[in-house]
Amino acid sequence: MGRGRIGAMLAAATLVLAACSGGAAPKGPDFSPQGSFPGDGYTPVPVGPIEPSTQPSQGSSPPSQGGSTPSPSPSTSSDPNVVATKLNSPVGLVVLPDATALVAERATGRIVRVQPKPGQPVQTVRTLGGLSTAGDGGLLDLALSPTYAEDGLIFAYLTTATDNRVVDFTLNGPVTPVFTGIPRGSSGNTGRITFGADGDLYVGTGDAGVPAQAADPASLAGKVLRITAIGTPAPGNPVTRSPIFASGVDDPDALCADPSSTVVYESDTRDGVDSDPVNSIVAGASYGWPTPAASDHASLRLLPHTSRAPGGCTVDKSTLYVTSRDGQALLSSPIRSAKSIGDFTPYLRQRYGRLRTVVAAADGTLWLTTSNRDGHGKPIPDDERVLHIQAPTTGGTSPA
Repeated sequence: MGRGRIGAMLAAATLVLAACSGGAAPKGPDFSPQGSFPGDGYTPVPVGPIEPSTQPSQGSSPPSQGGSTPSPSPSTSSDPNVVATKLNSPVGLVVLPDATALVAERATGRIVRVQPKPGQPVQTVRTLGGLSTAGDGGLLDLALSPTYAEDGLIFAYLTTATDNRVVDFTLNGPVTPVFTGIPRGSSGNTGRITFGADGDLYVGTGDAGVPAQAADPASLAGKVLRITAIGTPAPGNPVTRSPIFASGVDDPDALCADPSSTVVYESDTRDGVDSDPVNSIVAGASYGWPTPAASDHASLRLLPHTSRAPGGCTVDKSTLYVTSRDGQALLSSPIRSAKSIGDFTPYLRQRYGRLRTVVAAADGTLWLTTSNRDGHGKPIPDDERVLHIQAPTTGGTSPA
């Protein structure tokens, strides 16, 4: 990043999220550079003292089998895959270089640090304020800066009283708006973010409860945006000086990048259809929401009709993983090419209930969160949980 931009970005860093939660709704997105930059030689500062989590309840029962009807999963005091319990709607998750994970609670704005082994204390590292949780809004996703080792920046997608937006922050610094003015509504505030292999930030935005906005080129709702780390439209976008990269998505619950290529995958929950699509995002393409006939890019594959409601996705080596909340399973598909993936194989079916976020770590493990207290599941006292498992093998063996 050029040194000439540092002064402007440091000035912008004085803006905090709480100051942006009131006042009139913004008239449109702010494309001016706003991201933070701590400067050369920045070293992430250790966070404060550990705050122990509540002890999990005792007892266990065998995993359930069968169809997609929500069913309670066993208590997890002795389950080696469960590394955190009793969280409040954990959605955003990133894995740090030290192999711990930061997990964000949608409804509270709290961010906790979770160890990769069970039985360890859960550490609260900070809480983001100024959130609006109406219409499934709140603290919706996290992404690490591609240069996190140097700048310590974490990006978040969240809902305020006036909009959905991207912000960035360090664990001990101010929260700075990066990209604002994404429509919010009484529903449809789903959002995901991921950095692509090109270094740009991809932002999946919900339709804010107005499906027609997904097809409207003047609206940022129902889109996949592509912006730089300082919030400007990425060079090479389909329309010069526009952040819109692709359109026609509904609720982009899953958005993930293949670190070995330029491919970005997206999956969203579609009302009124039997299956939900898994898409490879192509510049300028429309993905047919709300009018299928308007789609000019075919989906790579549909999720099985028994495995609706994607919760998240990630890529590990040559495998795409997608969680299914309704199917209560982790789905695995081999990546054949940029335009082709194989059939989905389910794992962990009904073992932990509704699965939400999934993130691949560099050591070949997967981190997941549950979503059993979202009004559609059957929670147990330990919910919500964070899981840490070995990725399924190519031979089809389910994680222990």
